[in-house]
Amino acid sequence: MSPAALTLVQWLSPAFPTGAFAYSHGLEQVIADGCVHDAGSLRDWLADVVQFGTGWQDAVLMAQALKDGADADALDALSVALQPCAERLCEAREQGAAFARTLGTMTGQTIPPRTLPLAVACAARPLGLPARDVIALYLQGFASNLVTMGVKHIPLGQTAGQKVLGDLLPVIMAVATRAETADPDAFANSCLAADLAAMRHETKETRLYRT
Repeated sequence: MSPAALTLVQWLSPAFPTGAFAYSHGLEQVIADGCVHDAGSLRDWLADVVQFGTGWQDAVLMAQALKDGADADALDALSVALQPCAERLCEAREQGAAFARTLGTMTGQTIPPRTLPLAVACAARPLGLPARDVIALYLQGFASNLVTMGVKHIPLGQTAGQKVLGDLLPVIMAVATRAETADPDAFANSCLAADLAAMRHETKETRLYRT
């Protein structure tokens, strides 16, 4: 593995302080509702989010941002506009700001705070890695965080959680491969249940997660 790839793995690891552990992407709500209640339902829910919801949107945004001459500010504004509710916007912005802040402290550079997919893509562009690999590692980190949340609160055993994540890897690779060559206007979101869960979570009286 190249030093560039190892660098990206470090940035997207659970140890990198973006605060990802505080966000459930609406999963807390659907676990409380009983819609996600075992390994199979968690796998199916996350597969849909990756293929048809935030995963796909972030993948296309990143693919465009990784191109030479990309207008990162315009793509970031589009990323903000694509967020379906206040909590989801908070999730994207605050994790992106934490990523930029940490990376800036590490490198001594001033890194603009953008939504998380744009912050990662802009930082990763100089690494020279294939877009598919950058996107796949990003999506794996996204899914891994939500699997960990499911392990704690469904609850599942750790082995069952790792099997869920393993089952998602072909989905992640397929989305990353499609996004790498997708048209700039290929943004789409048909995960309405996930978006509605995120909206309902905003008024949930007792909650452990910020989203």
